Amino acid sequence: MLNRIFRLFLAALFLLPIFPFAGHSKPKYEIKFATLAPDGSTWTNVMRDLDKEVQEATNGEVGFRIYAGGVQGDEPDVIRKMRFGQLHSAGFTGTGLGEILPEVRVLELPFLFANKDEIDAVASAMYERFDSEFRKKGYVLLGWTEVGYVYLFSNTPIRGKKDVQGQKVWTWQGDPLAKELFEEMGINPLPLSVTEVLTGLQTGMLDAVYCAPYAAVGLQWFTRVKYMLDLPLTNAMGAVLMTKSQFDKIPPEHQAKLLEISREKLRELTILSRKDNEEAIRQMIKSGITVLEKPEVDELQNFRAIGEGVKRDLTGSLYSAELLVEVEEVLATFRENSPK
Repeated sequence: MLNRIFRLFLAALFLLPIFPFAGHSKPKYEIKFATLAPDGSTWTNVMRDLDKEVQEATNGEVGFRIYAGGVQGDEPDVIRKMRFGQLHSAGFTGTGLGEILPEVRVLELPFLFANKDEIDAVASAMYERFDSEFRKKGYVLLGWTEVGYVYLFSNTPIRGKKDVQGQKVWTWQGDPLAKELFEEMGINPLPLSVTEVLTGLQTGMLDAVYCAPYAAVGLQWFTRVKYMLDLPLTNAMGAVLMTKSQFDKIPPEHQAKLLEISREKLRELTILSRKDNEEAIRQMIKSGITVLEKPEVDELQNFRAIGEGVKRDLTGSLYSAELLVEVEEVLATFRENSPK
């Protein structure tokens, strides 16, 4: 959920494509890859490394041409170009993934995970299942990524449900998870595009927003708010997909190398992204943002109840009851076997 937030600030920064790994001619099987991340970011640095390793492992026959900074458009534009064969691969947020396979958003349910180990366990356990479903839609899952924990940022302290109800809260237009979450909180959020949010904060149209810390810094929203509630609403996920039509053109032995290296490097990207978010919080604290402590027990229970309401109301529409049970069973098993 909510991880589209990260995309627009990236798209506005740099508009340069990253060309194939220096020293290699054009690969026989070139994968045209689009990302909204700017050149020089953690995202593109890891993708360069991925490209280098894939080319080396396939004797230069498979490689990426990476278009950075949103030059290929927003996620709907990229999906359309992939369907027409103009692009072959891209990094997506949960919202983009949901446009292709809505049920994948079950992994972004609010208050679903207690820590990163749980996130990793469920993502790993569900990888093959979602890869199979993406393939039915014409895509191959090269690996999971994530934007990170999503927090509430506000201009007056938010410590509980009643405090949120007094805020003019932004929501991303068209995001079913965000809409359901705030309706469960008892408020009617103001839907705006990401490009309008900073102005909304500047003019007082908005009092509160939600996003990952790294996005708050990149979008400069943190300059117009005073508080961050230390309670993750959800974990904003992402992934790299490739069109199955292009993947199928690659020889099987090279396909195996591409999948192996992609999963390894994208796992590395996830770890680095988590560090970026931690550093962003430190930067915001230095700038004067006050991080509010987690709510008291009764308020935590209120938030948990809100999450249960979202889960209940979206079952059968965004994802099936069977899929939800599968995710919850994986999570329960992991918790049972984790050290106490």
